[in-house]
Amino acid sequence: MRKRLGIISLFVILFIAFIAIWNYSYQTGREEAYIPIENNRPIPIIPSETGVFKRSGYALEYANMPIDKNHERSLKTYYNNRAYHGAPPSIPHEVKKDRNMGENSCLKCHENGGYAEKLKAYAPVTPHPEMVNCRQCHVPQKTNSLFIGTNFPKLTAPKAGVNNALKGSPPVIPHQIQMRENCLSCHAGPSAPKEIRVSHPERINCRQCHVINNKEIKDIGTFIRNNKYD
Repeated sequence: MRKRLGIISLFVILFIAFIAIWNYSYQTGREEAYIPIENNRPIPIIPSETGVFKRSGYALEYANMPIDKNHERSLKTYYNNRAYHGAPPSIPHEVKKDRNMGENSCLKCHENGGYAEKLKAYAPVTPHPEMVNCRQCHVPQKTNSLFIGTNFPKLTAPKAGVNNALKGSPPVIPHQIQMRENCLSCHAGPSAPKEIRVSHPERINCRQCHVINNKEIKDIGTFIRNNKYD
């Protein structure tokens, strides 16, 4: 009887430990995914702007950095590296360890950028270095495939120079900012596509002038499945 009670007690302890560890892991994941607002600040900041301020120390370096026109990216290469507009960019190079989820293996090049001699290009800077499971969203390119492409209509990617609400006004933000809160990662520095490289990276409060274009995603209403067999 004592042996049976001991086994049951051990099972209960292990179950409670599992619940505690799972809850801790879940709460940690939420902290990584969402940026909390600090209540002790005199003026609360917009959570979607915090990523820009994290890289504000590089703003003046970007402003004084010469442009390498022989190795600069373009919007065409920027869009071609995505399955569709708004999709995470694919990995255009070999991955040494296929089971590696990313973390420092990716961040050593993509946290602050830099020129990669092997690829003859500048490594793009990630706007969310705190998300360390990189390969949860980013996958290597596979151009040789036995699968046939679909007729799924692709979203039209925004063009540079036509996103101004008024002539001479600051361009609006033509995309969603979730996971892309850090404007400087794509719009400043040598890895920024030349068409969208900002001329004033030192003005880090980007959303003081640039607002989100809320017309990109339309409300389709309530989705109702059309089942002819009902």
